[in-house]
Amino acid sequence: MLSKLYSATIFGVDAFIVEVEVDIHPGLPLFNIVGLPDTAVQESRERVRSAIKNSEFEFPLQRITVNLAPADIKKEGPVFDLPIALGILAASGQINSNLLDNYLIIGELSLDGSIKPVSGVLPIALTAKKLGKKKLIVPPANAKEAGIIKQLDVFTTGSLYEVVEFLNGKISLEPVLVNTDDIFTHNNDNQIDFAEVKGQEHAKRALEVAAAGGHNVIMIGPPGSGKTMLARRLPTILPSLTLEESIEITKIYSIANLLPPDMPLIIDRPFRAPHHTISNSGLIGGGRIPKPGEISLSHHGVLFLDELPEFSRRALESMRQPLEDGMVTISRSLNSVTYNSSFMLVASLNPCPCGFFGDPVKTCTCSSSQIINYRSKISGPLLDRIDIHIEVPRINCREVMEKNSIENSFTIRQRVERARIIQRERFGGGFIFCNAQMSKKQIEKYCKINDNAKNLLYKAIDKLNLSARAYDRILKVARTIADLEQSEKIEISHLSEAIQYRSLDRKLWLY
Repeated sequence: MLSKLYSATIFGVDAFIVEVEVDIHPGLPLFNIVGLPDTAVQESRERVRSAIKNSEFEFPLQRITVNLAPADIKKEGPVFDLPIALGILAASGQINSNLLDNYLIIGELSLDGSIKPVSGVLPIALTAKKLGKKKLIVPPANAKEAGIIKQLDVFTTGSLYEVVEFLNGKISLEPVLVNTDDIFTHNNDNQIDFAEVKGQEHAKRALEVAAAGGHNVIMIGPPGSGKTMLARRLPTILPSLTLEESIEITKIYSIANLLPPDMPLIIDRPFRAPHHTISNSGLIGGGRIPKPGEISLSHHGVLFLDELPEFSRRALESMRQPLEDGMVTISRSLNSVTYNSSFMLVASLNPCPCGFFGDPVKTCTCSSSQIINYRSKISGPLLDRIDIHIEVPRINCREVMEKNSIENSFTIRQRVERARIIQRERFGGGFIFCNAQMSKKQIEKYCKINDNAKNLLYKAIDKLNLSARAYDRILKVARTIADLEQSEKIEISHLSEAIQYRSLDRKLWLY
């Protein structure tokens, strides 16, 4: 007898529907799974056999063939355990097979028949909605995650036995209801605040500009000057996530199996700070089975790279394309996957290997060649893609002890959100959320400057030996500064401030 039901699996950040076909016919007992299954899928034979027996159902001692279609795409993970078990029970007459067409089913089985969580449920739910599948059966731990998607009836129960009873109409289950408004009203008080940063007003102003326009930032200063402290407080002034942004981030975290317990939706902007020993695939993504890397886990958030020159040159250079395009493509011999990676890069470094070049208190012990070699680990093309360069000088102890901070994160965040509202209205929605994402054509349209400002910019280009990319980024930053002041036009003062944020360009940087 033949049965057919539907499941799904992940490919990149999206899911595709898989038809699970089960055929049982007389012959020597044999259990085959075909359709390019990986090892985890092949091992489901033993889990399914034990789960069916331990759930007090009869496991057919006949020839069982399971086909996962389409057969030309690799199937990965334990997500097919539950649909395979239900397909076998339907083909052997223990379930009313007519009901299975209405559901999309996913879940891993334990040997005792209980249902364990799987990764990638949110992308699967989105695909089900897109393709018109109205009903899902998912593991209990994944129910809220799937329930985020409206217009879907999400059912869940803890065991194979209860799923069969439900499908046979012997018990009833209520669809899982999730109120996304309640999730977003979750009060997540920041444990850190910009009010804790004493001094460094120039650096705090630069980070405010960066947050308002989504610009990349690099900070240079001696050890203990507050670079890491400033970077870790940047998310506290970023605007709140929209539901669309939150779903995009949650999809990535769901695939990577990094969703926090009892939190079906990521509601805070990510802040990722990998160690400098991270591999290229760990930063960019990849592996034998491609997985999202740190740049994708930072999507719509902040990627902080402390001690930037200590990261491998290969890893740093591989970020150049994602910084431009907002996505990264990982190619393998059989296929390629694309992950979103629209993030704010915040990097910090010392001015030299010992950290005290130009310091007024401690003397630098590095030679000129050591300093140049250290700084040259950061290539010109990578530096070009960083909009704002900040020098963070040493602060004396008296200033730390006696000076009160002027503003807290809440006050700064209000200004940032006002600037972002102006930008959203300017771009009219779509795929552009901030000034940093403007294309060349949009720069020409929205970043017009008068003749006096043009002359100033031409002089800066000649003096700093700026590239065409740096020219565009100065205009983007100037546009953001004007938005913070709610100015329709870019004034010469806005442009002057934007130019001073290019202090680390190559001509000054190496010499």
